[in-house]
Amino acid sequence: MTGYRLIARSAGARRGLLATAHGEVPTPAFMPVATQGSVKALTPRQVEETGSQIVLSNAYHLMLRPGAEPVARLGGLHRLMSWHGPILTDSGGFQVASLASLREVKEDGVTFRSHIDGSLHELTPERAVTIQELLGSDIAMVLDECVLFPASRETARAAASRSLRWARRCRDAHRRPDQALYGIVQGGVSADLRRENARALVELSFDGYGIGGLAVGEPTELTREMTSVSVAELPPDRPRYLMGSGKPVDIIEAVACGVDLFDCVLPTRNARNGTLFTSHGKLAIKNARFAEDPSPIDADCPCYTCRNFSRAYLRHLFLAREMTAATLNTIHNLTFYQGLMARLRRAIEEDRFPSERRELVDRLSAST
Repeated sequence: MTGYRLIARSAGARRGLLATAHGEVPTPAFMPVATQGSVKALTPRQVEETGSQIVLSNAYHLMLRPGAEPVARLGGLHRLMSWHGPILTDSGGFQVASLASLREVKEDGVTFRSHIDGSLHELTPERAVTIQELLGSDIAMVLDECVLFPASRETARAAASRSLRWARRCRDAHRRPDQALYGIVQGGVSADLRRENARALVELSFDGYGIGGLAVGEPTELTREMTSVSVAELPPDRPRYLMGSGKPVDIIEAVACGVDLFDCVLPTRNARNGTLFTSHGKLAIKNARFAEDPSPIDADCPCYTCRNFSRAYLRHLFLAREMTAATLNTIHNLTFYQGLMARLRRAIEEDRFPSERRELVDRLSAST
């Protein structure tokens, strides 16, 4: 029911098929972020219409509200949010870094003070697995300790070592046969730490592997180097997931390294802030030069927004702070991302990824 099948290669890029309890996902694939069980500004049907086939939710946030046990009693996360495709849940490891002022890390786990009401919550590796089993996601992530850049080598080593111990505890606690469990490679920006951590993680034999602790403030060159270093140690018959990296050019370069899965809030957050992605680079819809522009965001885009609305109208909605602006902009950005992934998959299947990579990087590096 769960697994990964490699279909084609082109240079270092891979085209595969990820099987889950709620359907198959062609890879490389991008997962829109539905942190609290909802992709911001869109209904599940609208998310599906963008071409998205798998979404990501966050176990930490759902633990706080509405709670994993109530979600389970209501039939699980799929039923609660009326999303019929696969769901990947992150364990809360990123919140270990991003909510540093509200948590305490110990060997047993993490104590969080809720950012909502100040209540205390214990998140151990075992509890992180239980929460994700109660949510019923198709792919669960181990609890890890993520550190932000810059971090000392000693800090990165300690976090990677603890993450490995937690990964073993997550594996031992995991019970759902219909749910895949992915380990997470840590090690900061030290190549030797990442190699060491990845090799040890592979020995524990997970269903897939996340590459964590990147896109957290380090230079782009380091992100790409550490991605390549991590991928080189991972088994070819398991999916590789670069966590939280979402700029279009960065996705293309990671696909070139052999990464299969991506997630990021960038397309949805940028949409709400008026930044739109096009086949010729980014566009800031608030710019005055679009005030009377009758053209769509992108003439090559098949999305509902581009088929029906002008740049002038979208600019008006954004400046007027109409909620519809966020919806229409998000529809476009997610459609753009899914179109990019489909284009990369075709290029790999037809063994022309290197030339497609060069053309896309040149075009998408521009701003309009």
